[in-house]
Amino acid sequence: MDDRVAVLARALEECRAVSVWALCGQAAVDALDLLEAHAGWVGAMRFELIRGVDASGIPAAQGATSTVGWLRERHRLLPGAASKQVRLAAALDRECPVTAGALAAGAVNVDQAWVIADAVAKLPAEYRARADEYLVGLGGEFGPKELAGLGERVLEVVAPEEAEARALAALERAEERAYVGRELRLSPLPGEGRVRVAGWLDREAAAVVQAALDPLCAPGGFGADGGEPRTPGQRRADALVEVCRIATACTELPDNGGDRPQVVVTVDYDTLRYQVGAATLDDGQLLSAAAARRLACDAAILPAVLDGAGQVLDVGRQQRLFTGALRRALVLRDKGCAFPGCDRPPRWCEGHHVIHWADGGPTNRDNAVLLCGHHHRLIHHSDWRVTINPTDGHPDFTPPTHIDPQQQPRRNRYHRRE
Repeated sequence: MDDRVAVLARALEECRAVSVWALCGQAAVDALDLLEAHAGWVGAMRFELIRGVDASGIPAAQGATSTVGWLRERHRLLPGAASKQVRLAAALDRECPVTAGALAAGAVNVDQAWVIADAVAKLPAEYRARADEYLVGLGGEFGPKELAGLGERVLEVVAPEEAEARALAALERAEERAYVGRELRLSPLPGEGRVRVAGWLDREAAAVVQAALDPLCAPGGFGADGGEPRTPGQRRADALVEVCRIATACTELPDNGGDRPQVVVTVDYDTLRYQVGAATLDDGQLLSAAAARRLACDAAILPAVLDGAGQVLDVGRQQRLFTGALRRALVLRDKGCAFPGCDRPPRWCEGHHVIHWADGGPTNRDNAVLLCGHHHRLIHHSDWRVTINPTDGHPDFTPPTHIDPQQQPRRNRYHRRE
């Protein structure tokens, strides 16, 4: 070894005496390739020596706390670089003899050797030799980055049955962690009128939720007023509300405190009548008067109407205002959301009082129209107006002036195919 190192030192001295600028063209390329090949051999020799120094206890004898510390101090290395050299030296000696030989022969470089050693170390002992040989065989074709990716999947090549069993076990553990870690949080934001929804679902549950949301959050159905105005996030939020609205409308949810699931809105009569002030949900959260009026159109609502002194004037019984024969009549007439251009079917729609019942409007077909959740909100919170045409009894929608200065009434032609 001493003789070889001495020969190498003399050769390097001779090279230093020659200016690299004297090399040009292919001669420079050949010299570079030769140096890279010999760098592998120098690296292999270095790791052998580090392993020997470590095994002989020289660092401790010289007062160092570890071989890593000794290397860092003696050769002025970063701590991470010194640690990496010691670990690679040990791996090449114990677990990656094929890589060590390839490094000495210039078939792989130091970076490739480190990647191979790292991949091999993650495998069960009985598969390491085969993985070492397989990855070295790929060293002439792939660099360190690509080898790292191949190393992550090397067990699939050297032991496919073991890899499949491990993957299945890992999947089961991940599913169990995901299921145990499931949660849903609804956090009201003070002063903002919003509630933050956050949480985690396992993949199985998420697939069920996604399947329920997808049909409800597709864009479209807004043709007459210039296209889909909602962002994807807004469509998903609307779809989640629609799913819950459909669920509360069915009879299969369990009772909540002895009653079917319901929304309780407490509102004084003037607020409901004149839309001045706020209503209160049963958890103490506030709703605008407009939102209370919209909810009261067609939902499982208990309207607790109070006078100015807070005395109960009327606590309405749970009912769906547009039900039975009346709702079937609306479905036969409107065949879905009646807003111009909307294609949502009847089962996604709510009954809307053209003249609100708080304003004295009756609950009958001549004062009702089917609207999806989005357009129900639009009618309550924009300048769109809906009327029932006295000639044929069908709803007409008058757009605001910024959409149509002439305010020509529009109808939904999608469902009726007129």
